[in-house]
Amino acid sequence: MKKVYLFLADGFEEIEALAVVDLLRRAGVDVETVSVSNNQEVAGAHNVVVKADSLIADVKPQQPDMLILPGGMPGMENLYACEKLRNMLLEQNDAKRLIAAICASPSILGRLGLLKQRPAVCYPGFESELVDAVVGQEKVAMSDHIITSRAPGTAIPFALELIKVLCGEAMSDQIAKDILIK
Repeated sequence: MKKVYLFLADGFEEIEALAVVDLLRRAGVDVETVSVSNNQEVAGAHNVVVKADSLIADVKPQQPDMLILPGGMPGMENLYACEKLRNMLLEQNDAKRLIAAICASPSILGRLGLLKQRPAVCYPGFESELVDAVVGQEKVAMSDHIITSRAPGTAIPFALELIKVLCGEAMSDQIAKDILIK
């Protein structure tokens, strides 16, 4: 079974986090939601409070198949402020394991220097933070082991792409059919 961490910080975009968690779990992926603060209860940008599965301080060192960063403001800045998360992203990148970010959060990858010469997308207005990336306008961009997406409205195509990468195209197509996207 594939293991994924999805990180939550106060101010996260609820659609981008919860739609992704829901669809990945439907596909049989072991998704662990991880709070980057000292509190399992994390308030989204629109005051939806979610209880994370664990705290980042308690996450055991392992090699997850994917790390996922939902966007939202100030959620993205709160994610970036977490040193342990930044280190995990750098280690994940060095090992060429999957990293996914949506909305404002691809800018975290840009700030860390992970997008150089890679296709990437983000929420309009954050393009300048995708340092040295090849910035596009598509809903989802993939380059090797890094996947980015643009906004709450692209959360489902983003999740379906993550399923495709983790579980195969047949599973992604089945989930899309089950939720009446296809």
